[in-house]
Amino acid sequence: MIHVDAQPEPARFDATVRQKGLAYLAKKALPLDQPLPQGTAIADHWRACLDDLYAAYHATCAYLAVFFERSTGTASVDHFIAKSRLPQDAYEWSNYRLACHSMNTRKNHFDDILNPFLIEDGWFHLELVIGHIFPNPGLEREQQAQVQKTIARLDLDDPMHRNMRARHFQGYIERNYI
Repeated sequence: MIHVDAQPEPARFDATVRQKGLAYLAKKALPLDQPLPQGTAIADHWRACLDDLYAAYHATCAYLAVFFERSTGTASVDHFIAKSRLPQDAYEWSNYRLACHSMNTRKNHFDDILNPFLIEDGWFHLELVIGHIFPNPGLEREQQAQVQKTIARLDLDDPMHRNMRARHFQGYIERNYI
């Protein structure tokens, strides 16, 4: 993971997402500040801003920290605070993170993931040749544990992602130094 700067809310977001979402919650008489009842699904008005989210965050997954083409990798809106936990944030731009489908699925409703908007550069280290990701050994013990928990929860260091990072690095080396 890398630090991600929060991007400004698009001009049309309030009308196309927030107002429609809040009206839906009011119509269903769902409380905004309490978790949704078990099994309750809500309208996915956030999908209306996916193109804006993809453009604002330069097609880069907030968790995997890699560029992905929408034609080859499904882009999704991750609700950093799960919509089931706090419905009032289900339709808020500031709660959205651009995520590739696999990372959004892995994050799910868990709240033990570091927020890409709040992490600092250098918390995660990357061994470029083999693609291994791990906590910065210089971090305090508690921070190392939080970084490791995020790596484990999202399975960021699985063989598939290690290989992908190593291939990207190898391609970079071949294009620039050979």
